[in-house]
Amino acid sequence: MRKLELLVPASSLEVLKVAVVFGADAVYIGGEAYGLRAKARNFSMEDMAEGIRFAHEHGVRVYVTANILAHNDDLEGVRAYFEELKKIGPDALIIADPAVFMIAKEECPEIERHVSTQANNTNYGTYQFWWNQGASRVVSARELSLAEIKEIRAHIPEEMEIETFIHGAMCISYSGRCLLSNYFTGRDANQGACTHPCRWKYAVVEEKRPGEYLPVYENERGTYIFNSKDLCMIEHIPELIDAGIDSFKIEGRMKTALYVATVARTYRKAIDDYLESPEKYRKNMPWYLDQISNCTYRQFTTGFFFGKPSDEAQIYDNNTYVKEYTYLGIVEGSNEEGMCKITQRNKFSVGEQIEIMKPDGANIPVTVKRIVDEEGNDMESAPHPKQVLYIDLGCPLETYDILRRSEQEE
Repeated sequence: MRKLELLVPASSLEVLKVAVVFGADAVYIGGEAYGLRAKARNFSMEDMAEGIRFAHEHGVRVYVTANILAHNDDLEGVRAYFEELKKIGPDALIIADPAVFMIAKEECPEIERHVSTQANNTNYGTYQFWWNQGASRVVSARELSLAEIKEIRAHIPEEMEIETFIHGAMCISYSGRCLLSNYFTGRDANQGACTHPCRWKYAVVEEKRPGEYLPVYENERGTYIFNSKDLCMIEHIPELIDAGIDSFKIEGRMKTALYVATVARTYRKAIDDYLESPEKYRKNMPWYLDQISNCTYRQFTTGFFFGKPSDEAQIYDNNTYVKEYTYLGIVEGSNEEGMCKITQRNKFSVGEQIEIMKPDGANIPVTVKRIVDEEGNDMESAPHPKQVLYIDLGCPLETYDILRRSEQEE
């Protein structure tokens, strides 16, 4: 069996550390330029260097996205950017544009080059082409079925790696190449500035009645005709392995630490359980499904993996994400009294029941016994996001444990 990699996204240094602790084999991140998530916080060179150091200390690899479709005036900057990246030593660059690929090959040949899904990699001839150019890995287009991926595996070198998205948001356009955002708002999705117009609500206009907007009703709230469900393949680990995929990729470089921790540890356990015993994997499936539903998500689909999606892959009635837990903060350390330090993300109060989310899969309910600010003043509640606090939960905590609150109705 091929060695499997769980590849997890990170929007910031904090989220990178959470991804590492909660089970990632590799993390992919974006710098401040040349990636397709310009609205994400992304990494300064200093944070990137710190993140790479932290990941490598834990045996985890780091890949940097540089997957814009470049214009002429990007090329000189790309070269300078790669010269800087060479100094801090990421394990790979994720690239879509052939010119950017060749610049990376010239400037930092010692760093692996992975070809982004944005390059529309839909056949084994394309994989062979990129292998001959020096790519060690290609990310499959989301339009491929497992049967097609298996056929690609049979026609490429054994040592060449296949990376495939197995969880997260889908795009209505061919491997993400969308012009809607640029056309409507002047913000180019292929330069990292997508405004996600496929999530907007639309109506129909008949040509002889301009200005008269006719909603396409699926229920009383209207329709979201471009809106895809989120991909989730937690129930199909065996099929993904059988197809010859090397890297199981989670989408979400704009997601929170809570989302990343939840998805990473759930897939980590599912993969490890299957490798230990297929029976254990099947037995624990209810736990995986329950956990994966506990973070921010829309409805789920298996995408194109089992053939062309049915109409059930679309969301016609609601663009809203389901949210069952609120992210409160990450344990950053403790003070001399043993109270844990957090940077608060959402409001909570003394006496409130919250939950400690552990990397090993445990979810421990606790009651907030005390909240103290940085000056040592007791507080009844913590109302201000990003405030540094010390809290007593009546039990020991480890650095990078996550605190969350259930929003489910009793």
